[in-house]
Amino acid sequence: QVQLVESGGGLVQAGGSLRLSCTASGLTLDNYSMGWFRQAPGKEREGVSCINWSGGSTYYADSVKGRFTISRDNAKNTLYLQMNSLKPEDTGMYYCAADPRLPSWVGRVPRKPDFAYWGQGTQVTVSS
Repeated sequence: QVQLVESGGGLVQAGGSLRLSCTASGLTLDNYSMGWFRQAPGKEREGVSCINWSGGSTYYADSVKGRFTISRDNAKNTLYLQMNSLKPEDTGMYYCAADPRLPSWVGRVPRKPDFAYWGQGTQVTVSS
C-alpha cells in the first residue's frame, strides 16, 4: 500500500523559510516522478514544483521560481521542498504526489491527473 506522509508545515512570518518533507512507503521512490501541489481556500489545487526520478527534469511555478527548491533523496525515500522568502500568497495546504509513469508534465504546467498517489497534506501559513 502506497503511503505519502508530508511534514514540516507551520506558521511563519513573511520572509521566513520552511522545509517540507514527504516520506514514502510502499514504493521505491527512485522509480517515481514526484511533485508538490498546493491549495488555498476557495482555489484549485496548483502544481508548485515537480521532479523526475533522476532529478534531471524539474518544474517550478512562476510564482515560486528563485525561492523554492525541490529535491529528493531516493535512498531515504523522501522528497523535500525548501521554501525561502515566503509570502502570504504562499499560504495553503501543500500536498506531495507520486507517479510511476514517464513524467507527462515536462514542458507544461502539471495537473492533478499527472500523479496517481497523494498525501494528506501539510498546512503552510505565512503571516504578513
